[in-house]
Amino acid sequence: MALSRGLRCCQRIFSWIPVVIISSVALWSYYAYVFELCFFTLSSTLEMVSYLTVFHVCFVMFCWTYWKAIFTPPSSPSKKFQLSYNDKERYEMEERPDVQKQILVDISKKLPIFTRAASGAIRFCDRCQVIKPDRCHHCSVCEMCVLKMDHHCPWVNNCIGFSNYKFFLLFLCYSILYCVFIASTAFQYFLKYWVEDLPSGHAKFHVLFLVFVALMFFVSLMFLFGYHCWLVSKNRSTLEAFSAPLFQNGPDKNGFNVGFHRNLRQVFGNDRRLWFVPVFTSLGDGHYFPVRSVSESQNPLLGNEENWEEDEGGTDEEEGTGEYNLTASEEVSERLI
Repeated sequence: MALSRGLRCCQRIFSWIPVVIISSVALWSYYAYVFELCFFTLSSTLEMVSYLTVFHVCFVMFCWTYWKAIFTPPSSPSKKFQLSYNDKERYEMEERPDVQKQILVDISKKLPIFTRAASGAIRFCDRCQVIKPDRCHHCSVCEMCVLKMDHHCPWVNNCIGFSNYKFFLLFLCYSILYCVFIASTAFQYFLKYWVEDLPSGHAKFHVLFLVFVALMFFVSLMFLFGYHCWLVSKNRSTLEAFSAPLFQNGPDKNGFNVGFHRNLRQVFGNDRRLWFVPVFTSLGDGHYFPVRSVSESQNPLLGNEENWEEDEGGTDEEEGTGEYNLTASEEVSERLI
């Protein structure tokens, strides 16, 4: 037991190494750009002031989003999805798998659950003892079930899911802007140092290496950011991109795709002024997500017409929207809290 705790402690310590690496590179880039480039290399005061102003805006947004992505804890299912004491005892005492399956079906009838396990059973986590909401998965690193889990990112030492997916996207976005600004403004001095138009000194190494590192991170981040932009446009998580969610009618990789603009609003919210600000604005509470096509026979919650609002505008030719709009998600989410 003591050995196991020791190994777990070492694992937690080592898991912060990628974060320390990124933080160290960011701090060095700040020193290299502000002091070695702006103070020791630039000769124009106006150029230096303008560079420093824009740089600090990019640096603050980069640090802010990175902090939010690291220290925003992932959301776990609410008590509504936990088994009661009697249900848990009945489930654990039952040895027949088909009866256990039926117990979970009976418990989940009043929950907004549309996806199933590969066997067709209600998705249930034996380790957390909860019925998994749609798009919820168990993270073995965080040792918890995470709402709308996307992936576990070692570079932020956190599980990316419903609570911090927007922050992760903004972190990628501002990281790219940070790298682009550094590379574009320092590139001319990179060439001057390279052809020795500027005198060699300690600033030469920092400027040359600064441009190289900025371009290297820019290329790698562009691929990752572009991939996640595609996922947002399709309303998929990384896990769903590799394994399509399974509904009662079978797997459907576009099951949660309700149209491009609605997909964006699910992640970034309705207020566009806050889309690029690292504050939580995602719609709902992570337990329910509108699906493209749902019949009343699949879930008793759909039988109450007061809880749902049909999309009177029909289908969106460009986006392929679903039958129900996001107000239904918000209303159901309020009932689950």
